[in-house]
Amino acid sequence: MNPFNRIKKINDSIPLRLKVWWYFIAFILLIFVLMWIFQIFFLETFYEKTKTKSIAENAEYIVSAYEEEYTNGRKTEFIEKYSETAVKNDVCVEILDRYGRSIYSKDVLGDCLVHGRGNSTYLFLDKIRASGKSQLLYKVQNPSSHNNMLICICTLGKNGRTDGYLLINSELAPVGSTVSIIKRQLVMITVILILMGAVISVFLANKISEPIDRITKSAENMARGDLNTEFDGRGYLEAQQLADTLMYAEKEISRVDTMQRDLIANVSHDLRTPLTMLKAYAEMIRDLSGDNPKKRNEHLEIIINETDRLSAMVNDILDLSKLESGRQKLNPSEFEISSKLHEIIGRFDGISEKMGYNIHFTPDIEKNVCCDVVKIEQVIYNLINNAINYTGDDKQVFVRQINQEDGVLIEVEDTGDGIEESKIKLIFDKYYRSENHKREVVGTGLGLSIVKAVLKLHGYDYGVRSTLGKGSVFWFRISN
Repeated sequence: MNPFNRIKKINDSIPLRLKVWWYFIAFILLIFVLMWIFQIFFLETFYEKTKTKSIAENAEYIVSAYEEEYTNGRKTEFIEKYSETAVKNDVCVEILDRYGRSIYSKDVLGDCLVHGRGNSTYLFLDKIRASGKSQLLYKVQNPSSHNNMLICICTLGKNGRTDGYLLINSELAPVGSTVSIIKRQLVMITVILILMGAVISVFLANKISEPIDRITKSAENMARGDLNTEFDGRGYLEAQQLADTLMYAEKEISRVDTMQRDLIANVSHDLRTPLTMLKAYAEMIRDLSGDNPKKRNEHLEIIINETDRLSAMVNDILDLSKLESGRQKLNPSEFEISSKLHEIIGRFDGISEKMGYNIHFTPDIEKNVCCDVVKIEQVIYNLINNAINYTGDDKQVFVRQINQEDGVLIEVEDTGDGIEESKIKLIFDKYYRSENHKREVVGTGLGLSIVKAVLKLHGYDYGVRSTLGKGSVFWFRISN
């Protein structure tokens, strides 16, 4: 087995509860690793960068105050600002004139490299003069304390003229002892929080997996055939949505299961009747009418008709199976819809004359449509056949063509008992048979299911309007 497939198989076999626990623990460990890295290994670098940035900002502030106040005669305000800056930020500040002589100074360190260090001061000035920059910042070691010090040197003056110099000195405190303290503190925090995290993660893992476990057990009951199982998804939204979805699926499966049994019963009944008649009339020919040409022909005609009925039923079942499986493809072509409706209605002339049905057609202006003409013929034929089967005692059926901007609307109306509002959404289902069912004059009883499948394959809108006691109007729209 491929190693990746083996790992995937092992991963798929790990319970959700254990996975959630492990994810929480891994997350906690990741946080502590990051804390150790930044607090221990990068602390000194971070401290030095922060200190350097702070001194540079202090220098810019004093230089700005010098240009705005000192050069404008407000020396007292300037002295207050630079003294306040020195004390507040724990830095030494010294102001020198252009010749390097001290004008103002503020020593808060006690061991500063810029106060009373003449040679050092001139050395700093030489460096900034040689660099040609307005600000210079570097690190040196204090010879007495052996601690690192940050020195910032800036030129003072306006419009490129150097009136003097600003020196700022700040000590870089050693962080070794601080790191040692932080290490001990982090060890304690790490141990405590890992233990707390393990307990909390176990609790959370159980809370997260508990609804899934309940739903899984209910799903197993449903898989064993118990279609009255309750799905409890309490705990969080996604689990409740899953439970609701499974409840809906259970109801649909239960409904389809009931309708399948009804279909089998109905089809069995419809098959049994012609088979019984075939057998009975075949026996009559054998025993009674074999030598009587007239009777023999009548019996043979019945056998032929019932055989045709069986064949039509089988063909409809096969057609419906192909349509719903997606194996049936469309062959669109352009044709005149009014002429096609006249042609289809004409096929019912024999039934109309023999059984007294009247099919009234209201055409609109002739209009070309483009669709699968064979399948649309089947739709119209089945809708008219359905109307004949369910129309009232007056035996009236109405077919209408209504041209619209977005296509052609076809309506087929009967004058029967109508359909209840709650049953309309089921009327096109192949597993549903109306309670007002009559024995078909023609057809197999699967006509509306084929209508639905063909129209869905075309992507056409369809539906039914019905009023109890007045009849129903089945319609569909052939889109442009």
